[in-house]
This record gives sequence, structure tokens and C-alpha cells, in this order.
Amino acid sequence: MSVRTIVSVLAVAFTAYLAARGFWWGTGEVDHPVVIYLALPLYLVVTWLTVFWGVGSSSAAPAATPSTRKGGLPLWACALALAVAVLVPNAILFAVAPGSRTQPFATWVIGGIGALMTIIMVRRRPFFAWAGLILAGVSISLWIGPLSALALGLVGSIVWVAAAQLLMFALDNAARDTVRLAELQQTASAWQASQSGRQRERRVQVQRALQTAGPILGRTIETGGNLRPAERLEARLAEGRLRDELRGPRLLDDVVREQLEAARRRGIAVTMLDEGGLEDLAEPELAAIRAELAEILRSASSTRLIIRTSPHEEVAVTIVGRSGEGDRLSDEDSVELWHEISRTH
Repeated sequence: MSVRTIVSVLAVAFTAYLAARGFWWGTGEVDHPVVIYLALPLYLVVTWLTVFWGVGSSSAAPAATPSTRKGGLPLWACALALAVAVLVPNAILFAVAPGSRTQPFATWVIGGIGALMTIIMVRRRPFFAWAGLILAGVSISLWIGPLSALALGLVGSIVWVAAAQLLMFALDNAARDTVRLAELQQTASAWQASQSGRQRERRVQVQRALQTAGPILGRTIETGGNLRPAERLEARLAEGRLRDELRGPRLLDDVVREQLEAARRRGIAVTMLDEGGLEDLAEPELAAIRAELAEILRSASSTRLIIRTSPHEEVAVTIVGRSGEGDRLSDEDSVELWHEISRTH
């Protein structure tokens, strides 16, 4: 059994007990017993209606969320509760003889209305709960006097309703904290997953770097840096591969890597720079960009190639080929190749 079911059963049992006291008038004087027989069922029907209305449809929803507050007890049910808060006390005290109005079979109505308004408060209608309690308190005070009403249970009813409001306030805060904690936990999990992905990517890059540069580094240490021309070429190629993996990993696949190495073996100095702009592209679009880049590299003949990603909304990659004397770029170098790879394929 759920907590809500248990609480509902307790509410029914308690209100039934309070109403049952109205039949035990014993030696007390009742001028209009029929009125009591009509008022007690009215009280029980409306009270139990407020207990069970909508319980089946909202039992799975958190009790303290704003959505539940909007979907609380309907206004017509609150109006019925207010009507009971006015009619039942006046009917009971009217039916009982003046000398017996402070007897338990008459004053049960104070606690009964207090229990009903507590239920209204728990069903997240605080305005109606306090309004009903005030209307009942005024009515009862007019019949038996304010001091007698306070002494015979009105204070307890006020305490019940106030405690219920404080409890709902605490539950609301707890629910908000729970939602916030869940959001923080999701954020932390996403951050942890992101960090794990980056760590895996770094491990892959380190392993690839060791596979790429490990042999030539070992040879360099072994010979004390005295490498043969072929070995120096392999060292430059290994350096280029490492730079490609670090600077432009999104542009690389096996074909592009092969063409980059072929271009460098032809004496072309290739520089790759990933400056963002490809993060939102899907894998098929990236594959098309890489295929076009491989074709450009296959036919390139410039002295230097600069491959740069672009954050432009239409251009994904810009390829510039320049030729000139010397190993470094200068203003006198001629631009032999200018190619832009579109983002849409």
C-alpha cells in the first residue's frame, strides 16, 4: 500500500469517528434530530469526496511539484467544502437544545470542520482551507461564544490547518531540492562522461603517437641523432603525422592520412589547423569533406599547403597552396591553390 492510501484511510477513519460522536447524544437534548441525520451524511460525503477525488489519476505524481499544485482539488469541490463549513455547524447547533450545545455530541463539529479544512490544505487549496475555518469559527462562536469555541476545539483546528500548511511548504522545498539535486547529478554525470571520452581520446592519441614516432625516436636515441637521409625523412613524416593528429583530428581518416603522407613525400609542407566549425556536422557530412580533401591533396603540387577549418556558415574547410623561394612563408609567395570545401554535400 502506498503512503497516500494509508493517509487516506486514516483520514476517512478519523472523520468517521468525529461524525459518529454526533449520534451519541445520550441524555442531551436535541430539538431537531432530523436535521442532525441530514447534516452528518452531508459532512461525510463532502469530506470523503475531498479525500479521494483525483487520487487514482495523480498518485504517481510528486505531491509537492508545481504541476500537482495546479492540478489540485477542483474549485467546485472547494466550494462544497466551504458550504459544509457554513451549513453543518449551523445545522448541528440549531438542532441541539441551547443547554446541550457545549456537549461532545454537538462540539464534535469543531474538530470535524477542522479535519475537513486540514484535508483541503493538504490538497493544496490554502485559501479555501483558511476561509472555511474562519467561516466555521465565526458561526460556532455566534452559537456558543468565542471563548467556548476556542476552549472546545477551535484552537486545535487552527493548529491542524497551520501544521498542514507548514508541512506542505516543507514538502515543496524538499521537492524543489530533489529536482535541483537530480539536475546537478545529471550535469555531473554528463561532465564525467565527457571527461571519460576526452581521456579515452587522449589515450588513443598517445598510443597513435607512440606507434607513429616510437620507432624513429628509438632510432634517434640509438644513433645519437646521426640519422641517414631516409631516416630524417621518416622523422619529418612522423612529426607531421603527430601534428595532424593534434591539430586537425576531425579532418582525418585513413585516406586523408595516406594522402598527407604522400604529399609530404613529394616535398610539400602541409599545415593543418582545426579552428572549430565542424562540431555540429554529422559523420556523413564529415566523410564527404574528408573525401574532397583527399582529392585535393592527391593533385596538389604547391610548395606549402595550409588546411584550415572554418566557422563560416557555408564553408567548412579552406585549402591554400603557396609556392616561393625558401622554407618559410613570405609576402612574395604566389598563391597557386585556393579551394573551399562547402559544409553541405
